[in-house]
Amino acid sequence: MAKSETIAVIGAGIMGSAIATRLLAAGQTVTVFDLDPAKVATLVEKGAKSAASIGEAVQASDFVVLSLNHADIVRKAVFGESGVASAANPDKLLIDMSSIDPKDTADMSARLASETGMKWVDCPLSGGAPGALNGRLTIMAGGDEADFERARAVMQHLAVNYNLMGPSGAGQTVKLINQLFCAVAFQAVAEAVKLAEAGGVDAARIPAALKGGRADNAIMQEFMGKFAARDYTPTGRIDNMLKDLDSLQAFAQKTRTPLPMTGQVIEIHRLLCTMGLGPKDSAEMMRLLDGPNT
Repeated sequence: MAKSETIAVIGAGIMGSAIATRLLAAGQTVTVFDLDPAKVATLVEKGAKSAASIGEAVQASDFVVLSLNHADIVRKAVFGESGVASAANPDKLLIDMSSIDPKDTADMSARLASETGMKWVDCPLSGGAPGALNGRLTIMAGGDEADFERARAVMQHLAVNYNLMGPSGAGQTVKLINQLFCAVAFQAVAEAVKLAEAGGVDAARIPAALKGGRADNAIMQEFMGKFAARDYTPTGRIDNMLKDLDSLQAFAQKTRTPLPMTGQVIEIHRLLCTMGLGPKDSAEMMRLLDGPNT
């Protein structure tokens, strides 16, 4: 059994809670901080320690895992009052599992190293809460190779696919590409369901029929039956996807990269959010194609 590491988890939302739960199940020593005491209490019941501030959690840990929603929140958590930087030193390692802008990541990583000597590895993920709970995440990392290898002490409990993609920010760039594929695939699945129904075909049978062919993909296999059944059980939030897609679009604009098809899909997600469906599951995309009164 791998030795127990001391790990701070900052952010106990859906993903942060799943990450902390998995690390606890793997026998790691986990200290948690979140602004919501109820979320922290749930993890304390599972064996985590609570901290009164981010700095206190960092002080107690060798590794600091961030699971936060936006670059501004990450910046405040790291450089704000009683943040990561207040207790940082070169012996500690920050592992940011948030999904944020690549340039923001590179800038903050350089600043943290310059001011405190603490290194930063960006480790955005794919696989969601179920992947974290089962230790089956895909992690695309950015940072120095030595820091990437050191972070493996934590990632070995969370991921089955862990790759260094380049320097700081590279992991976040690949996460944006991951979200591009996912968003376009969700829309394709929704349209395919409607086309199948129009042709009198049971859409739920299509994933099995296409398995192993060139059109086969994980999103079709996992979600086509769900979309066909109009099963709106939450598996992820549309507004969280839009947050990533907005970052993708901003990055594309900065780099003058044309994304004509992705742009259309981004606006579909934005439309769903204006309809009040932002907190809902991606299966809600079917409502646009089904029309009013559905």
